[in-house]
Amino acid sequence: MNARAASAGSILVTRLMKRGVAGIVTDGGFRDAPEIARLAMPSYHQRPASPTNLTLHQAIDINVPIGCGDAPVFPGDVIVGDGEGVVVLPAHLADELADEAVEMTAFEDFVTEEVQKGRSILGLYPATDERTVSDFAAWRAANGR
Repeated sequence: MNARAASAGSILVTRLMKRGVAGIVTDGGFRDAPEIARLAMPSYHQRPASPTNLTLHQAIDINVPIGCGDAPVFPGDVIVGDGEGVVVLPAHLADELADEAVEMTAFEDFVTEEVQKGRSILGLYPATDERTVSDFAAWRAANGR
């Protein structure tokens, strides 16, 4: 990636959004980053905004493997991003990883509530105390999670 050129600007990203693209990830930078951030489409870039946009404005190829950052990305892979970053989930692992993420989120929500009540994290996080396991099971039953 040439750091002197942007991967896209707000016009191109807006066009992609209007064509149904669910989000955009680049290991380069964006021009017009503040405008792109206001669009109703998730967008992630690695570098600060670049001064010029030297994109071709047309697809060179579709549904082929690419590299983004240090990750290989294959057609069908699932890209998940939030305010802390982006991760590539290989298609064949996506359902399993999603199930694990739901479980971990439930456990971390339980832990957060316990810590807010003043409970020590020793034996709680990670769950090395049998009491944590039974308390979490009771919390799940009470909260439908």
